Amino acid sequence: MQSGPREILTPFRPIPLIVPEGMKHNEFFNSTENLNDLVNNNGLLMNAENLLLYRKALGHSTEFDCSIIYNTSKTILNPLGRPVRRTQVAENVKHVWNRMNQIIIDYMLEQYPDPNEALILAGEASLDATWPLTSPGVPSIRMLHNHFVVFRKEELRNAKLADADNPNLTDGGQHSLFQAYMRDVYREFFNKALNLKILKPASDADTRIGLTGYPQGLPSWEIQGGAKALKNVHFWKEYDEVLKGFIDFYRTFFSQVSTHNAPILPDVYFPEQVESILLFNNDFMKTAKKVRDHCIVDAKYANAIRWQPAFKQLIYRNDAGKLIVTISQNSIGNAITELLGVVVNRAPDAEIYAKREPLLIGRLLEVRRRLIEADLGEGIATSYWTKE
Repeated sequence: MQSGPREILTPFRPIPLIVPEGMKHNEFFNSTENLNDLVNNNGLLMNAENLLLYRKALGHSTEFDCSIIYNTSKTILNPLGRPVRRTQVAENVKHVWNRMNQIIIDYMLEQYPDPNEALILAGEASLDATWPLTSPGVPSIRMLHNHFVVFRKEELRNAKLADADNPNLTDGGQHSLFQAYMRDVYREFFNKALNLKILKPASDADTRIGLTGYPQGLPSWEIQGGAKALKNVHFWKEYDEVLKGFIDFYRTFFSQVSTHNAPILPDVYFPEQVESILLFNNDFMKTAKKVRDHCIVDAKYANAIRWQPAFKQLIYRNDAGKLIVTISQNSIGNAITELLGVVVNRAPDAEIYAKREPLLIGRLLEVRRRLIEADLGEGIATSYWTKE
């Protein structure tokens, strides 16, 4: 079978939202009113830390698909002031969130033990709070949230091949600035800055899903110990170290794009490595100049740049059953599934969705039961399910 990105069609039930006249959809989606709808119609569980587990109404998959959002809509009314990555979250919230992640991932692996049967992923995409709310490509809910998705590989095998030139596909070899021009220094910085013991660097061959051929060229790590390691708090600390390293690289690079020979940023996580590896590397500085010169003469190009860290970081299972961590620069408008070569087209079809809904909800309610049992929140009642 030919390897290549796949394009699938996922049905959903149309959402009966009334957007006030004169307000753009993505402006409304950031409002408290919209989050109320998300809780009341799709909410599964909420806890004291304001972490909300919910069904994805506009989902990626009807097999298994849910998210946890750090619902700060009522505590931080300014959408631009809300946390958009884990490094901005209080430790007690992050601790609870990590436990929730572990339980949900464990459930997915239990229900889908065969890597040939299902593609499993769990991860998050940054929601860059520096763009105007009306900019194209801005995520619909400007709060930190992550995704838990399962795709049946049979569906992917039967799906048509996606256009390999689709700009939304996160292809490290074609669309990522870091991979295209600074691949060596990018890898060197991760290898020398991070002190990892549970995560070990993985080869491209180990990371790639044979069916789709993705991810491509991204820094990746194998989780030694597999699912058991997710119960170790030190794994989640290392998971954050990967993010911190990415943030240092991203911010340092775009500080040089913004300002010629900018000084080292005062709040980087790995100052010694930033200075010795990045700011003294000719490819790194040459590429910053290339982008800066382009920004000066091309207004559209400059407007498209995400000046603050924009990323996708996820845990997924490879073809051999190993758990892999990877991180990527976030392209404009793409979905987290596209990091693994799965392009999802959503189509309103209440009839088809209704046929698949009972099994989907059954799985989500079982996950909720396990979270409640672990004292990680209380159930939410909607018109589709009860509180318990």
